[in-house]
Amino acid sequence: MIDLHTHILPGIDDGARTLDDALDMARAFVDEGVTAVAATPHVRDDFPTPAEVMREAVQSLQRVLDREGIPLVILPGAELAVEWVAQLDDTQLRRLTLAASGRYLLVETPYHGWPASVVEQLRRLLVGGFTPVLAHPERNAVVQATPSLLAPLVEGGLLVQVTAASLDGRLGKAPQVTGHQLVAGGLAHVVASDAHAAHVRAAGMLSAVDSIRDEALARWLVTEVPLAVAHGERVPPRPGTG
Repeated sequence: MIDLHTHILPGIDDGARTLDDALDMARAFVDEGVTAVAATPHVRDDFPTPAEVMREAVQSLQRVLDREGIPLVILPGAELAVEWVAQLDDTQLRRLTLAASGRYLLVETPYHGWPASVVEQLRRLLVGGFTPVLAHPERNAVVQATPSLLAPLVEGGLLVQVTAASLDGRLGKAPQVTGHQLVAGGLAHVVASDAHAAHVRAAGMLSAVDSIRDEALARWLVTEVPLAVAHGERVPPRPGTG
């Protein structure tokens, strides 16, 4: 499995606080069968993480993992707040893409409301040649009420990431129901942990896979699509769609 949404970099945002925390997270990922994770620190007003800080932290953590014999690859990335999309030019945005793909950008869904700026900025990215990956929309009350509002954006090229802890129920009933609605309705493309620590939305990728109850679909969500994203390639077709 490849996890495209983690906060594993120590001391960067509200994720891992220390190197030991990051190593605990890395070991938990490996124990579950995750071979690579994207380090996606927040880029927003409270954590305005520069791309160069993220890249240096990725390289530093990878060196420690290699030295400790922990077989996990750390890929660069970021979780970009919607309101920051308009503040960055294309060159800056490319430096924040998942796995340095130059194409795929993880964009954070607002936790409250669904302002017009969300759709506006996502469409701006699509028109500009980027593919936004919308993080955890199933945790937004507006999406919970009307999951189909994502359909026009998905038809336009948007990818959707659902949190593992939503699917297996750790985040409550509403995110669980909506997460499975998105998966069943063809409006989800990636399952990722959004892990912040070994005990905060801990990996839980295997329990999320089990909750999907469709081996081919689960593999597409946690391996095939993330692998394509990491390589900057076109997403493979969903199983059963040709």
